[in-house]
Amino acid sequence: MQNESTGRVIPSFRHNMVDYSLILIGAFLQALSYVVFLAPYKIVPGGVYGISIVLHYISKGVFSFFPDGLPMGATALCFNIPLMFLAMRKIGLASGPKTVVTFLLISFFTDLLSYFITEPLVENDAFIAAFYGGAILGMGVTFVFKAQSTSAGTDVLARVIAKNSNVKVSNMIIVLDSAIVLLGLVAFQDWAVPLYSWFTIFVYGKIVEMFQSENPSRAVFIVSQNTAALKEVIVHKLGMRGTFIHGKGMYEGHETEIIFTIAERKDLPKLKDEIREIDPHAFVSSMHASKDSPRPGI
Repeated sequence: MQNESTGRVIPSFRHNMVDYSLILIGAFLQALSYVVFLAPYKIVPGGVYGISIVLHYISKGVFSFFPDGLPMGATALCFNIPLMFLAMRKIGLASGPKTVVTFLLISFFTDLLSYFITEPLVENDAFIAAFYGGAILGMGVTFVFKAQSTSAGTDVLARVIAKNSNVKVSNMIIVLDSAIVLLGLVAFQDWAVPLYSWFTIFVYGKIVEMFQSENPSRAVFIVSQNTAALKEVIVHKLGMRGTFIHGKGMYEGHETEIIFTIAERKDLPKLKDEIREIDPHAFVSSMHASKDSPRPGI
């Protein structure tokens, strides 16, 4: 829908309802994975909820007001809130409102399910629990990604650390998740913990890859009459970088500016929405790309 006075495209109510419905389903599936399959077997799937599972078990009997251990959802929330503020300050998280809703819902569903479900769905088989837990977790994350959101956690911490370094975000996520898995090994003194935990992370990653099979980066070309406003949004709101390319129309010979940028797959829909808001007549083209940046100073 377009605002007649400004010419800006306003996201439709139906579009937002679809996104938040996907977030609701994705959050529930992630919580279901943690409560029903992973936590009962002390499987630590990395991330904030990996830490929460460890703290849940080692805090049993420590606090009189939480005799069964710290609630996993509330504990994860204590990590996610400061991480969210850090991300918004350092990298300008474009999906901020949706991300807040996502991690609040995951926390709520996790503690709600923990209250009603006290026995694991799979008994005496940690391998099956790890498989189903990873698969359902992957499905939940996929739904959240399709809504152009994230669940915050260590993913945003990895992006903050990698922003001004030569370390890829994906590699930093692996480092952080592996450190959390090893925390589970130290806490539980059980060598089966990292085995099942890494297997869960592998299954979860394959499920996400299956439904998000495109190259994670896209090369985007934008032809618009309002490149100055687009630059402000791309740089300051979306936290991306780009290049102006000077071009000339083949038919009428008019001089024009083209914006070239690299966008992660999950950020591309948001970028297109922002472009449509500023210039509904802009031409946008994208293609598979890899982002191979040299070391600073080379």
